[in-house]
Amino acid sequence: MNILLINHYAGSVRHGMEYRPYYLAREWVRSGHRVTIVASSTSHLRTQAPLLEGRPRLDETIDGIDYIWLATPSYRGNGAARVRNMAAFVVRLWREGPRLAAALRPDVVIASSTYPLDIWPAHRIARHARARLLFEVHDLWPLSPMELGGYSRLHPFIMLLQAAENYACRHADALVSILPKVGAHLEAHGMAAGKLHLIPNGVDPDEWRGDHAAFDPALASALDRLKRHGKFVVGYAGTHGIANALHTLIDAAARLQAYPVAFVLVGAGPEKAALQRMAHGRGLSNLHFFDPVPKAQVPALLQRFDLAYIGWHRQPMYRFGISPNKLIDYMMAARPVLHAVDAGNDPVAEAGCGLTVAPEQPQAIADAILALMALGAERRAQLGQRGRAFALAHHTYPVLGQRFLTALAGEPRHG
Repeated sequence: MNILLINHYAGSVRHGMEYRPYYLAREWVRSGHRVTIVASSTSHLRTQAPLLEGRPRLDETIDGIDYIWLATPSYRGNGAARVRNMAAFVVRLWREGPRLAAALRPDVVIASSTYPLDIWPAHRIARHARARLLFEVHDLWPLSPMELGGYSRLHPFIMLLQAAENYACRHADALVSILPKVGAHLEAHGMAAGKLHLIPNGVDPDEWRGDHAAFDPALASALDRLKRHGKFVVGYAGTHGIANALHTLIDAAARLQAYPVAFVLVGAGPEKAALQRMAHGRGLSNLHFFDPVPKAQVPALLQRFDLAYIGWHRQPMYRFGISPNKLIDYMMAARPVLHAVDAGNDPVAEAGCGLTVAPEQPQAIADAILALMALGAERRAQLGQRGRAFALAHHTYPVLGQRFLTALAGEPRHG
């Protein structure tokens, strides 16, 4: 089958995030399908931009996946420039639609750009090609900017986003989402019951087999030194942003200064400097900040943690569920997990791989750390193995790719 995947922010192992489109497409190619990804030339997520060098479009093949990069204007932040970037991509896609349909002759067209505006050009391409149309829901737009950003439902951009979401729910042959509790919301906006397929985020199991890439010697030495001094290492690896609620972990660290617990935070992000100032100002000698490591070195890093931490703010949006990549990495590393969240689902409880506590509660986090430390190494290892078994069964891309193909199968029925 010929699959056309439209994702504004799609990346690759060459370009960086977002990885999900690449890994799914690679599995489909391995299964004998032809896959084309259409993406924007500019994205705030990628570490390496495609080299268009002034051209309006670049075609290249990466690991058997055909990429079409459409030139769009650069932007920073979430203001008007990003909206112009979205609009440029959607307009380019609309104009290129008939040519893409004729040249690629897709059997399936997937609209998957986080924001729902690509549903209109995707539907146009699907109709020209007489292809099946699928809409993938990552985040809920416009609900996310309304609840998190305070936008009114009467704001013109919000009204446009709502029209696009309603259109997708009514016209797509099938919908896929990473959010396990999103069904009622989508049905309220026009999706017929039975159209939704739940396919969470995942990992590439090949990246977790065999010898792991060594990481920075200074970081390795520092972690080894903590171990030699008898420290119980609570680790966090990832972005240091507002959404990660790391200030709560620092508050928990302040409560545990008298205990043999070391907190290791590895990564970068807009909140890192403020977090470091906070730790320094409170004289927290049990907190250690390190620079991020390359993706290939994450498995080796996580193996040095006694306990892996992930936390969230208390947000109503999480009632629809969560599927964080970081948590799946922790599971694949067979680390016991401490999860601070209030959401529509709880992967840690489902896997039986650690403890979940309420978010934004430093004392609850501190108490959970001491409880997990008291379990002993053998019991914690059992928790970690449960998490790894759960991730292998439910969160690897060979598994998810096949589940997605089930959603892609069928005859076009959109109108």
